[in-house]
Amino acid sequence: MLLHIPGVLDREQVGRFRAALQGAQWVDGRQTVGAQGAQVKRNEQLAEGDPLRRELGDIVLAALACNPLYFASVLPLRTLAPRFNRYAGGGEYGFHVDGAVMALPPGDVAGHLRSDVSCTLFLCDPDEYDGGGLIVDDTYGEHEVKLPAGDLIVYPSSSLHRVEPVTRGERLAAFFWAQSMVRDLEQRQTLFKLDTTIQALTAAGADRQSLLQLTGIYHNLLRRWAET
Repeated sequence: MLLHIPGVLDREQVGRFRAALQGAQWVDGRQTVGAQGAQVKRNEQLAEGDPLRRELGDIVLAALACNPLYFASVLPLRTLAPRFNRYAGGGEYGFHVDGAVMALPPGDVAGHLRSDVSCTLFLCDPDEYDGGGLIVDDTYGEHEVKLPAGDLIVYPSSSLHRVEPVTRGERLAAFFWAQSMVRDLEQRQTLFKLDTTIQALTAAGADRQSLLQLTGIYHNLLRRWAET
């Protein structure tokens, strides 16, 4: 499921992020990928231990915790602390699939995270740079994504995807992965559709008894499918 979640960060927050990142110390993005990824990755990232990464990442995580659309679509169990990258001067990332299992920070009792959902939070508006589209390849073909600053795209981590070369300006983004309470993509999609249908019917003033029955179905399915 490819889903656009608008307004995760507001314009003021985006401005603060941009100002902080302008003075950041960027490192070669290949430091955080394996041998295959390093062959097709040309970008820069904040260093893993950079305090700015933790500071900005905590703001992103706090915003996600207050976002009902993110919760409904991802059903997050664990989220890897966001990283931040920059593409400029032809920087790109060729087709790849994200790693299935990722190490959590030292001290986290879970140890590892299974990447179910990949997330990119755009920090530049589309007209600020040329190229840089996120291309996600799924059953229905290739989809190009370039969103307004502050908006988030979520998609299955199993998807083949790439970032097109940036030929003008720079593309700044946060990116991270979530392990869902519901491992199976089709089950997550079913729950999301059911949740959004319940919300729409509630807003339309549907019969209360019917809504209670649908809500019960939702929670019973989530109870059956959830891994916690």
